[in-house]
Amino acid sequence: MEDILAVYTRPHDPDCPLVCLDETSKQLLAETRVPIPMKAGRPARFDYEYERHGTANLFMMFAPLEGWRRVKVTDRHTAVDYVTS
Repeated sequence: MEDILAVYTRPHDPDCPLVCLDETSKQLLAETRVPIPMKAGRPARFDYEYERHGTANLFMMFAPLEGWRRVKVTDRHTAVDYVTS
């Protein structure tokens, strides 16, 4: 594990850029009831009930030493989505 972590401490080299790739999926939810607004001394309150609106897949490529990132959001999680991100 330490060998992999050492990659992130290498100095910037334009001929050998450090490019990272990550992916995750997130559940999309909607409120079913209007939240109760906050009052003096009490935070806003939200009901635990929700309506499901599917999922979204996020693919992110980033170069931390170059200072850029790209995110692609899809409604599917297929090999084609992974390759074209």
